[in-house]
Amino acid sequence: MSDIPPDLQRWNTRFSAEDYVFGTAPNAFLAREAWRLQPGAKVLALADGEGRNGVFLAERGMDVLSLDFSPPAQEKARKLAASRGVTLRTETADLRHWVWPRCAFDAVVAIFIQFAPPDFRPRLFAAMMAALKPGGLLFLEGYRTEQLAYGTGGPSQIDHLYTEALLREAFAGAEIILLDAHDALLAEGSGHRGHSAVIDLIARRPSA
Repeated sequence: MSDIPPDLQRWNTRFSAEDYVFGTAPNAFLAREAWRLQPGAKVLALADGEGRNGVFLAERGMDVLSLDFSPPAQEKARKLAASRGVTLRTETADLRHWVWPRCAFDAVVAIFIQFAPPDFRPRLFAAMMAALKPGGLLFLEGYRTEQLAYGTGGPSQIDHLYTEALLREAFAGAEIILLDAHDALLAEGSGHRGHSAVIDLIARRPSA
């Protein structure tokens, strides 16, 4: 019997496909808001999968650590970076057990990281903010609970999805720069495609 956790086995199988499951273009929210970051910024791209977001930021001159727990995904991320002529640092880790650095990044990017169940999510969110330097920015996009009715991507468990109230409470200690719940037409590979209920958050870690 394999010692690989079922969730990791599922993602390894999915990412072993030849095509890029979520495409090679960056997430639209991240692409739209990346002007807030300067070349040379240190960025942590969480659960970066096949690297589309990490590579996009590296192309803009940022020092990116692309983190994911799936080796096949990371191999594709390195291949994508090489094809674009950029350097992408990668690390394979399970966020449930990773030793998080503190005050280390100018930005943390967390796009559709909704694998986290409610009992782990507060620790994950707190670690994300603690990894930021004072004044650093968190970029987070996820599906809202209304997504279950659309069925165009994301988890099937409602308690893995976000609401505006949940994010306001979770990041109450940060400066919320943007919090926008809206519907969007996603076209991110075969994984996220169609009319979708999303929510975007940009939060700044206090300088003091």
